[in-house]
Amino acid sequence: MTKIWQLEQRFHVVTDCTLGQYTANVTNLLENVTAWGYITHMVDVSELIAQIRAAGGDRVDVEVKSAAGGLPQSLTSTLSALANLPGGGTIILGLDERTGFRPVPLGDVHGLKQGLGTKARSFTPPIRILVEDGMVDGEPVVVVRVHECDRAAKPCRVAATGIAYLRSYDGDFAMSELEEQAFLASRCPPPFDREPVEGAAWSDLDSDLVREFLRSVRERDPRGLGRFADDTELLLRAGVLAADRCPTVAGILAMGVHPQQWFPRFVIQASAEPQPGDPPQVRARNQTTITGPIPRMLDEALAWARRTFGTSIVTAADGTVHDRTEYPLVAFRELIGNALVHRDLDHWSMGMAIEVRLRRDRLVITNPGGLYGITVERLGRDAVTSARNARLVAICQHVRSPDTGARVIEALATGLPMVAESLEQAALPPAHYVDAGIRFTAVLYHSAREPVQSPKLNATEQKIYDALAVGPCTVHELETTLALSAPNIRKALRALRAAGLVKQEGGRGKPTIYCRDPS
Repeated sequence: MTKIWQLEQRFHVVTDCTLGQYTANVTNLLENVTAWGYITHMVDVSELIAQIRAAGGDRVDVEVKSAAGGLPQSLTSTLSALANLPGGGTIILGLDERTGFRPVPLGDVHGLKQGLGTKARSFTPPIRILVEDGMVDGEPVVVVRVHECDRAAKPCRVAATGIAYLRSYDGDFAMSELEEQAFLASRCPPPFDREPVEGAAWSDLDSDLVREFLRSVRERDPRGLGRFADDTELLLRAGVLAADRCPTVAGILAMGVHPQQWFPRFVIQASAEPQPGDPPQVRARNQTTITGPIPRMLDEALAWARRTFGTSIVTAADGTVHDRTEYPLVAFRELIGNALVHRDLDHWSMGMAIEVRLRRDRLVITNPGGLYGITVERLGRDAVTSARNARLVAICQHVRSPDTGARVIEALATGLPMVAESLEQAALPPAHYVDAGIRFTAVLYHSAREPVQSPKLNATEQKIYDALAVGPCTVHELETTLALSAPNIRKALRALRAAGLVKQEGGRGKPTIYCRDPS
């Protein structure tokens, strides 16, 4: 009975009626709730909002929208993108990101919920959502939990257009045909690193790398793989060579003389943003394309980082003086190594490179292929090893850098904890990881991001800004609605325009209207 009372209160079931009418109302309500895919209850999102404000609004699994004028058009792409995102995500309606995630007045909350249920059914497959009521700063908001679409049914598309969307750490994007193929391919275990490379021969392997590989295997695994005395047999059983003694994809990538002969986009593209004071025509600094087998690419990527990262001179507690790069090189090496051995090797990704972008406030490393067998939440926390390219990972445990003799990877799940430790020692924020299903991104921040602050608006400016959340208005409409004088309204609008919160449209024979600036 308590559940029914809660539903009555939430959905405003009419109780002043006959018993038969009441029963029909409640039955209809429960059927609608089942069809919409949600039952509402109050949730506390204060901690989540505090995290978003502290992080500067950068959360790939959380989207905030005003919705003061009804369901926004951009909700369509966001629902599709979150349904395609591993783990799904959350949408919060009733907050304005431009003013520090401040609550805005919502009109027909019940209508918003019904609209969400209808919209969730406009996808293929339909999206499962849970709609809940929340409170932020004492004001009501609508919290929408978007469930991840079943992997076998991905990508989730907009039924009317057939377009599927992908979530990135900086927005929603329509998927390309190649990216859609990636979701189809991810339904099966990836076998691509075991395939032979057509046209390749033993002579296409780097003899120095092969020699060190054989030495490492026999030294570290003498009773297992290392017990095979014949080099060819050992390389066959290790998966470096296929049955016809043709090098495999894993063998060429790990120890090929020039893997890009067959895989031209198995490269690292690195560049840095222009610095303040650079001429306008400067588009990038230290741009480079790194090629070669994995150990040589890893060494060259570190050399690029040493040339490109800013360096500070610091004094240690013992009085010694050291150079400190803006990002720890050990963290950079681990992330690049992971990108090289875990990138997707399917046909859809053959045109994509590993990308490194040094921006003014962050370092972004992206590779094709999402996480495999593990979630973002468990990265660096659980000692779980999971490999998309199992053969390549096994080979790279024994491959050595030709310059330093260092191994490429450990495969002991110690890399990301080492990244976290090095960032903490450098007094930098934790790394931010984004798994978009078919693309993985690691972001290191140069310093702690400033919390999002609400612009300092006076009472009149705040009233006008809230009124414009519903839709564009003229000065006269604002004057009538808010009972304010036209001069005060115009003064407040000038301030809001100067703050970049409001824009003016019309003029020259057309009515002048004011609306929120979404940019």
